Amino acid sequence: MKSIHLVFLAAFLACAFRQPVPASAEQNDVRTIVTKAVRPLMKHYGIPGMTVGVTLAGRHYTFDYGVASKATGKPIDDATLFEIGSITKTFTASLASYAQIGGTLSLSDIASADLPSLGGTSFDHIRLVDLGTHTAGGLPLQFPDDVKTDTDAMRYYRRWKPAHVAGTYRLYSNPSIMLLGFIVAEKIHENFATSMQRDVLEPLGLRNTFLAIPDSRRSSYAQGYTDDDTPKRLSPGPLAPEAYGIRTTAPDMLRFIDANMNLIAIDGKLGRAIVATHSGYYGVGAMTQDLIWEQYRYPVSLSTLLGGNSESMIFDEHRVRAIDPPSRPRNDVWINKTGSTNGFSAYVAFVPQKKMGIVLLANKSYPIAARVTTAYRILSRLP
Repeated sequence: MKSIHLVFLAAFLACAFRQPVPASAEQNDVRTIVTKAVRPLMKHYGIPGMTVGVTLAGRHYTFDYGVASKATGKPIDDATLFEIGSITKTFTASLASYAQIGGTLSLSDIASADLPSLGGTSFDHIRLVDLGTHTAGGLPLQFPDDVKTDTDAMRYYRRWKPAHVAGTYRLYSNPSIMLLGFIVAEKIHENFATSMQRDVLEPLGLRNTFLAIPDSRRSSYAQGYTDDDTPKRLSPGPLAPEAYGIRTTAPDMLRFIDANMNLIAIDGKLGRAIVATHSGYYGVGAMTQDLIWEQYRYPVSLSTLLGGNSESMIFDEHRVRAIDPPSRPRNDVWINKTGSTNGFSAYVAFVPQKKMGIVLLANKSYPIAARVTTAYRILSRLP
C-alpha cells in the first residue's frame, strides 16, 4: 500500500512541476501599465513593432508588440535587434571613461595632444570633455554632405573653426562624439569597434549588442520604417559606429541600465567608469549635461523633461553654466538619452534612487516628445 501512495505522490509532483509558472503580480501590473501606454502610441503613429523593457531593483520585464517586418509579419520578440541611434553615444562615453580610469588618457586632455594630426588647428584649445558634452564651440549636428569617408572627416576637423570658446555654448553634435570615440581608439591602439567589443560589451555580458551584426543574427534585425513608412535601415557613414552604430535588444539594454545604476557585479574599473559618466559638467536650463547622458533633479515634471528633450535642445545652441569642479554622480536624478535613425526610435531613462528604469525601442521614426511622455507615464505608475 505504501508503494502505491508513493507512485501517486510521484505522479502528482511530476504533473505539478510541468505546470507553467504563473506570472508574478508585479509583472502583471507592469504589463497592464505598459500596454495601456504603448498600444495607443503605436496606433497613433503607425508603429509596426515595439519592445518595452522595465527594470525594477534588478527585476527585468520585457513586453513585445507588433511585427519586426510588415513584409514578413515576423513578430517582435526579446531577440529582435533594433537600431538605437544616439544612445550609442552613451556606450562611447563609457569607453572614454574606462580609458581615463585605466590611465590611457584624461578627459581634461587637449584633443590635439592626444591626436597629433590635429596640431595647429582649433583643437589645440578644445578638451576631450568638451567633445563629450557638446561644448566644443559649435561643431554641427551632422557633417556637411561632402564628408563621405573617415579621411574626409579628418580633413573637415582640420579646417573647422569654432563659433565660440570651448565650454561656453552647447550645440548637440554627432561629429563631436565621433571625434572623441576616434581619439579614444587611437590612444588604445585599436579600432573603435574592437575596443568597444573587448572593453565594454563583452565585460557587461551584452551578447546581443553589435556594431557589426553577425550573419547568424541577421534574421533577428528588425526592418525600420521612416515616418512615411518607407523601409529603412542604417547606412554606413564616416565615423558612424562612434555616434549611432549600435543595434541591440531590450534585455541587453536593461542590463546596461542596471550597470549604470550599479546594480550588477562587473569588473570594478568598468563599473566605476560607467557610473562616472554621470558626473555633471554643465547646466543648461533645468538639465545637467553629463558625459553624453542628460540628467534632472528627481522628482522631475514631465514639462521639464519635454523642455530638456525639445527640438531646440537638439538644433539650437544654448549658453551653458560650467560646473567647476564637476558634480559627482547622484542618485536623486532622472537620467535619460534619446536615439533616432531614419527608421528607428529609442529612449532610455532611469532613476538610480528608485532603482528603476525603462527602454523603449521601435522600428519606426516617431517624435521624441511622444517617447518621453510615454516613458514618464509608465515609470510614474509603476508599483
